[in-house]
Amino acid sequence: MNDHKTPSNLPDSTPSVSILDKWGVSVSELSELVDGNPSLRGILLGYIAELKFEQMYLHEHGLDSTKDDDHDRTKKGDRRLEYDGHDLIVEVKSLQTKTVKYNSETGVWSGSTQVDGSDRREVLFSDGSFLTTTLLQRGEFDILAVNCFAFGETWKFAFALNEDLEISSHKGYTQAQRSQLIKSMQKVTWPPQPPFTDDFELILKRAWDKKQKRWHSTD
Repeated sequence: MNDHKTPSNLPDSTPSVSILDKWGVSVSELSELVDGNPSLRGILLGYIAELKFEQMYLHEHGLDSTKDDDHDRTKKGDRRLEYDGHDLIVEVKSLQTKTVKYNSETGVWSGSTQVDGSDRREVLFSDGSFLTTTLLQRGEFDILAVNCFAFGETWKFAFALNEDLEISSHKGYTQAQRSQLIKSMQKVTWPPQPPFTDDFELILKRAWDKKQKRWHSTD
């Protein structure tokens, strides 16, 4: 008879359990922590938004995707997917809760999303100049997907092409540099107004068309 037992510090083959059970935390305790710590809420909401985007849009359109390593500064993308022969990079961002407003007269929600990198890095521009910044570049990704859960607490997204987003207005940068950098805070409304749309299929086709034109221009 084999009385050997698996050491408690090693993984076993038992089914995975809820992370709340694993940590010994109740739903009410976690809710209190999330509500009382905006930074924790932002981190959780950001990752949940990526999951919801994948479930609601990528699975719906039968698209497979990969995620770039968060620590790899040479790659930028919350989701990298293949659409009709082209790789498309999607940045998934969320609204800044403190900016969210509702106009009861017009029925329009408004808010802003922060579209920049988590770390400062050196950027090379077409004129040969360099700049250390957290701002993202034109062409660094293809599609911006903004989680608009804060607009009425239902899961929905607004989409825009990278090149249609507002450019930086930073006075310390040259015009050439500003034209190649995306403004950190982008305004979003619901219902979406240009350059945003809630039509994911449309934004996919537009992003594909842009890639196709660039691909042919380099032939």
